[in-house]
Amino acid sequence: MGMTIAEKILAAHSGHERVVPGQLIECATDWVLCHEITTPAALRMLEERGMDQVFNPDQIVAIPDHSVPAMNIKAAKMYQKLKSWVHEKGIKHFYDVGRGGIAHVVLENTGLMKPGQTLVSGDSHTCNAGALGTFATGVGSTDLAGAIYAGRVWFKVPETMLIKVTGRTAQGVTPKDIVLEVIKRIGADGANYMVMEWVGDYIDALDMEGRFTLTNMAIEAGGKTGIVAVDDTTRAYMSERGITADQYTEYTSDPDAQFKVVVEIDASTVEPTVAYPHIPSNGRVAGSDHIAVTHAYVGSCTNGRISDLRDVARILRGRKIADGVQMIIVPATQLIWKQAAAEGLMEIFIDAGASVSYPSCGACLGMHSGVLGPDDVCISSSNRNFVGRMGDPSAQIYLASPATVAASAVAGVISDPRAYNTEAAD
Repeated sequence: MGMTIAEKILAAHSGHERVVPGQLIECATDWVLCHEITTPAALRMLEERGMDQVFNPDQIVAIPDHSVPAMNIKAAKMYQKLKSWVHEKGIKHFYDVGRGGIAHVVLENTGLMKPGQTLVSGDSHTCNAGALGTFATGVGSTDLAGAIYAGRVWFKVPETMLIKVTGRTAQGVTPKDIVLEVIKRIGADGANYMVMEWVGDYIDALDMEGRFTLTNMAIEAGGKTGIVAVDDTTRAYMSERGITADQYTEYTSDPDAQFKVVVEIDASTVEPTVAYPHIPSNGRVAGSDHIAVTHAYVGSCTNGRISDLRDVARILRGRKIADGVQMIIVPATQLIWKQAAAEGLMEIFIDAGASVSYPSCGACLGMHSGVLGPDDVCISSSNRNFVGRMGDPSAQIYLASPATVAASAVAGVISDPRAYNTEAAD
């Protein structure tokens, strides 16, 4: 019996010839990603036990991103803890405030994370990196402490769900709509502790930024991680970052690999989709209800990339955001911010009446830089719409693609982006 991509990576990193779902293994991790929220707790655990060391300072990436610049004294102390540890331990890869951005998006662009590798972090959206053909997953602070100390983590080998997406989407339909459609079909726990492996001619034709959106939201379906096999698109992406094929290992699922579930999606049938409160699986067609919004948010590790900002600019160009709507646009990294400025996107956003913020996770999880108040209604390109996720528990959060967010900001109600052409409004 063959193995899946994930099983092959885990076998290679645990010293086994083969592994099977349900098997408990001790797995070596190639990279540990640290940010200022969950890492300090892991460091305290190590300090309290006299285990204050790192397995390899060259295999740890530290990126403060959740509450930066610090919103209060507590946040400042957490940032100080991470930064002092980085300098004390000689952590090589540190992307400080003003030099990085949202950790997952910074990491995907560095060339550090390579196909066939493993990554853990104290953040649930670590699965983002699976688009590179890696096994990347979030862990709790206890497991994070173990990974920092020993470079190893215990895993139960997950089963794999195969998601086959075929055909082409209609104009105005994006990878965010595809993943929201999948989560709607299988449910918020439909991939519980599974690897979500994406295949099909739609995936073959998809660029890396779209693939990152798909793997990023594996956790919203209960998944352990998402993954896409390496192909020419991946190889070109790595080559652009100075990484050659001899520096990584490519894995593909065997023809006789066992999949727990197979989900088939015809991309041509998918429409712009909005996940209604308070769960990502509550998907409906965009614009099917006349729902007024007070806030529109574009950003997060799911949809703060340059292609997302271009989608927003196409809709906002020559238009104005509706009265009573506050729109916040957050480029995911400093480099994306700079590129958006060079392409003239920032001028479009500002002319439309949007507020452009600095790279941060802040508003996505209701920390700062756009916290929702009582009874606010926000349409967001982020990944979660749980009660209280972005601020007050009475606020309503609707998840959608950046294009749908932009169209809704202009209309003042949740709207189908296909109603807006790509040219400037009259």
